[in-house]
Amino acid sequence: PGLWRELTFNKKGYEVGQGQDLYRRSLYTFWRRTIAPPAMVTFDASNRETCVVRIGRTNTPLQALNLMNDETYLEASRRLAERMLKEGGKSSRARLRYGFQMATARLPLSTEETILLEVLGQFKHDFQAREEDAFHYLAKGASAWDETLDPGELSAYSCVASVILNLDETITKE
Repeated sequence: PGLWRELTFNKKGYEVGQGQDLYRRSLYTFWRRTIAPPAMVTFDASNRETCVVRIGRTNTPLQALNLMNDETYLEASRRLAERMLKEGGKSSRARLRYGFQMATARLPLSTEETILLEVLGQFKHDFQAREEDAFHYLAKGASAWDETLDPGELSAYSCVASVILNLDETITKE
């Protein structure tokens, strides 16, 4: 991002928005003809040297790395997890179904549900064993997490929400 900012903004720098302005600004992308934004290149944006009517879709490890680690996606996962905990019901199964349906517009198959429940159990165990990791995980991003929720449980649900948001059908809607 440093080189991109230097080439794009002629050493003027880019001011990151604060508060709600941060999220408003994320709707806009400053793009010069000479160099595309790195995140867009990762997700198959054209190089703009020729007209491209349809971009071929890829699924690369670099895309997965971005979707699993970028602050934007971590915050989105945390927000989905907060909604799962607050609006999804009392049981883990109901909460996972709620989050899955919000992301994919369908209920999970029984095999998918079983896997998500197992993954949630493992994440809960890991975050309860190392509570400081839960706080570290929740500190990522500009928005604050809901401190009325248990940090270990919220972190575990955030990780599962990240898995749900990284499903092929969630990303490409196939």
